[in-house]
Amino acid sequence: MADTATTAQWTEASFATYKAEQARISRRRLYPVTAFYSTYATLVLGLALSTGRPLGALGAYVTGLPVWTLVEYLFHRYVLHGRFPAHDSVIGRYLHDRVDPLHWEHHERPFDGLHISGQLSDLLPLFAVAAPLSFVFPVDTAPVLLAGVVQCYVLEEWIHHSVHFYAFKHRYFRYIQKFHRYHHSQTGMEQGFGLTSGLWDVVFRTRYPSSIRRALFRKSTG
Repeated sequence: MADTATTAQWTEASFATYKAEQARISRRRLYPVTAFYSTYATLVLGLALSTGRPLGALGAYVTGLPVWTLVEYLFHRYVLHGRFPAHDSVIGRYLHDRVDPLHWEHHERPFDGLHISGQLSDLLPLFAVAAPLSFVFPVDTAPVLLAGVVQCYVLEEWIHHSVHFYAFKHRYFRYIQKFHRYHHSQTGMEQGFGLTSGLWDVVFRTRYPSSIRRALFRKSTG
């Protein structure tokens, strides 16, 4: 019995050490993402608020939140959970080489710090196109909306990092952690594509069945 207990304690301690190290790896990947997009969002918001239409600018910035939740849902469901063959096209090869391994390996090793968080290089090509194009419109419209979107992207990355490594007691955190962890199960990975909210799973009918919701949330979320 003593040997069994010692083995169990060693296994638990080893896993805790492994998680702590992987959390550090994941955080290090998030720091450049956070610094770059938060700086951009702050600068654009400041410009937009100085145009003389601060309420409109702030409204556009805040609208970035629902826009991002839809983007994260669609991207998670159709891109990260997609399978892209290695076509001869540049885009096909890029999706096959960069996107295919990114998320499937995350499901295989959900505590691997190299597959929890995105890197700055992941979305930078898309951002490099979208950001200049947004300035075709006044700064207090599309540019500040995009600023809100990218700031919400940073927030989502930290939430995703946190649900894998931490145990906060806030009601929202406990909800989204259970929601996302069930998505990592064999029965849940074709549902629950929201990363910060279950809203779009309701809209697009990928919500967990009521029996699963009752088991996960003890009927607290319907």
